[in-house]
Amino acid sequence: MTTESDYAHNFSFNESISFVIDCETQDEIDYYWNKLTEGGSESMCGWLKDKFGISWQVVPTVLGKLMSDPLRSQRVVQAFLKMKKFDIEKLLQA
Repeated sequence: MTTESDYAHNFSFNESISFVIDCETQDEIDYYWNKLTEGGSESMCGWLKDKFGISWQVVPTVLGKLMSDPLRSQRVVQAFLKMKKFDIEKLLQA
């Protein structure tokens, strides 16, 4: 992917640098996901690239709690590996 700029530069963006947006609600996830993928592209597990090629992770805050539960963590991982945009309800059901 080529990023355009009015200024000369000898770099391009990649996943080694990304921004994380922690979201409390599904509405927040949907809002940021829709705004940032406009002209960009979706990836897996909450990752996306905006129209400038910058990587973002849009993550529900509840994910940390779910992942720290040894009885649920594997089911949660299996659930989110199938997702592009996180779905909080499906994670809670896992």
